[in-house]
Amino acid sequence: MTAALRAEGVSVSFGGVRALVDVGLEVPEGTMVGLIGPNGAGKTTFIDAITGFVRSTGRVELHGRELSRLTPHERARSGLTRTWQATELFDDLTVAENLAVASETPSVWGTLREILWRSPPGEAAAHEALSLVGLDDVADRLPDELSQGERKLVGVARALAGSPRVVCFDEPGAGLDTTESEQLGRQLRRVVDQGTAVLLVDHDMGLVLSVCDHIVVLEFGEVIATGTPDEVRRDPRVVEAYLGGAGARRAADALDMEAG
Repeated sequence: MTAALRAEGVSVSFGGVRALVDVGLEVPEGTMVGLIGPNGAGKTTFIDAITGFVRSTGRVELHGRELSRLTPHERARSGLTRTWQATELFDDLTVAENLAVASETPSVWGTLREILWRSPPGEAAAHEALSLVGLDDVADRLPDELSQGERKLVGVARALAGSPRVVCFDEPGAGLDTTESEQLGRQLRRVVDQGTAVLLVDHDMGLVLSVCDHIVVLEFGEVIATGTPDEVRRDPRVVEAYLGGAGARRAADALDMEAG
């Protein structure tokens, strides 16, 4: 299966602290890969690194094209986008307008078109992204009229508005209840089924284990396990990383319950 995203030997240091050590993973086309690990394992740092927001070494490829020397906005324009843990929206803009801003790539032609024809920038892309996550009916609402679950899905839609090839979702399930998390999982699978590859970081193990095709586990900035959800939740190294040896059996049982 062709890799939509490939990262090799990604390392990040902050002063004398090595936050990531030679981390590599692949996100094949048409799949969702989960990146999990205990707090401080380096998950968000990895997203920061491959999207260009922190200085790193190693190689990052998008459909075979190396992105390692590109700036964050150049990587985004190439088709690699991300979300942030805090879903910040412009409260004085409608949901559709929030997405339109995210999808618009400034250009001389785009500015001229807007002046001459008064066409709302990115309107079609915004509505397409909202439709993809099942939020057609909130396009004209303001962000403060939305539930927490809807705001999270708007964040997902905003990342999709520019028609990316790969999206990195950083903690999209944070703050959601069980019902909202299940809805998010269904919409993320829908995104993948429509052709966008996804790298998912989240602490909600039920969400990650239920929607991902493959999982990579970090501990102290290094990969300690990879495999299918079933393989990973039974891996002794993963159990050890989360609860320690004394809690191994309880950890395995807990992960089984989360996946059920």
